[in-house]
Amino acid sequence: MSEFRSVQNGLAADRVTVSFGERFEASGQFDAVFREGMGLVEEVAAYLDGLGRRESKALKPPLSVLYATESMRLTTRLLDLASWLLIRRALKEGEIDADEAKRKRQRVKLKALGRPGHIKRFEELPASLQDLIERSFALHDRIVKLDRAVTSENSSGADGLDELPISNPVAAQLNMLRQAFGN
Repeated sequence: MSEFRSVQNGLAADRVTVSFGERFEASGQFDAVFREGMGLVEEVAAYLDGLGRRESKALKPPLSVLYATESMRLTTRLLDLASWLLIRRALKEGEIDADEAKRKRQRVKLKALGRPGHIKRFEELPASLQDLIERSFALHDRIVKLDRAVTSENSSGADGLDELPISNPVAAQLNMLRQAFGN
């Protein structure tokens, strides 16, 4: 959360807290990210049912196995992103409260498995699949940043690192140090 003081007649007024999460969700930016995310889900589903199915049949092992693995990772990643977006939208629309949103969010795993740079023979996969995978990671990275911003403003720690996803090794180490030293 960002805080600022207003000064009136030389005296500092009460602090005013601005919630990034509330402002973001109420903005057109959230709607744009939501449309982009759900649009990508639909695009991937159409691809995997149509052109992707035809492209995968033309592949020979081991590339066909790689295609199957990466299409499953892509689908899983998009389901997690869509879940996050739907939770945030439900909170925005007042369909759920902040506590329920937090409980639901804890079940969503925003893990970034299978980055293109780590996949052997990625460049041999169909160009359409490569593009969808890369776009899903771009969206994933944006949503993880948004999630961290929203999570850090709601965390119990003063620095906002208590609830960062454990996949962040620095946050994991900081959490272990806090537990060890009781801070």
